[in-house]
Amino acid sequence: MSTLKSSAILALWISLISNLILTALKIVVGYVFNSQVLIADGIHNAGDVVATIAALTSSMVSKKPADDDHPYGHGKAEVISSAFVAIILAFAAIFMVYKSIEAILMPIAEASIITLIAAFISLLWKQGLYTYCIRLGREMNSKSLIATANDHLADVYASLAAVAGIGVALIGGYYNMSFGHYGDPVAGILVSYFVMRLAFKMGKESIGILMEANVTAEQLGQLENIVRSIPQVKRVDRIRARDHGHYMIVDIRVSVPNELTIQEGHDVSLLIKNAIKNEVQAVGEVLVHLNPWYEKK
Repeated sequence: MSTLKSSAILALWISLISNLILTALKIVVGYVFNSQVLIADGIHNAGDVVATIAALTSSMVSKKPADDDHPYGHGKAEVISSAFVAIILAFAAIFMVYKSIEAILMPIAEASIITLIAAFISLLWKQGLYTYCIRLGREMNSKSLIATANDHLADVYASLAAVAGIGVALIGGYYNMSFGHYGDPVAGILVSYFVMRLAFKMGKESIGILMEANVTAEQLGQLENIVRSIPQVKRVDRIRARDHGHYMIVDIRVSVPNELTIQEGHDVSLLIKNAIKNEVQAVGEVLVHLNPWYEKK
């Protein structure tokens, strides 16, 4: 587990350094060659720097053990970070729309092959970061790392649109087609839609977790099947589960034969907890309440 934690921190540091480099590259090249989609993408990357710092901080906080003030641990620090990233993405999408519309209304600027190369480098770089972070984030069930991966995915969309838009503008300039010059800003508007959609999805998921929403029906079904496999369990009265950052908390009420002793009931509770934790690695805490079950005559 400590190795995975170290890997997550390393991934976030790599993301932070990459975002700093790409922010400088895009903004400098965008301003020098007057590419609005590249400038907007660079500003988006600047927001990514802040988001990655938040993810890095929350990842460190979330791994702290439970204490008197936080008896369930600090896992939701990652969820707060994910919500913060969603807000940054939403503002980035709005900014990109604004800059793209501004570019359409301004005098047409000539596209440059240098801006196309910069956008293509960003596309490949961000795709690699996304693949790396999403694989590790899912392996660890780390909300902050998954949020960072989704942030990289938004950059993949932005860079892809930038490559397409700048490419259209270059072709339009080469063949003297005036409409081609608008490929750059139109691409900026298009990518803002994908970024906003991603921000909405991330924000909705984060709010659901912070509001103690139940896990999916499939996950609940899996947990119930595990509980029912315990021979002493006669009935599952209630089962609830919620995400708490990178781990899940499960709350179960079951009925067991009324003639069991306190020790036997305790042993059944332990069986249930161990069975769930062995089957579902993401579960960090299991709360079991026993009810008496009477056999009908």
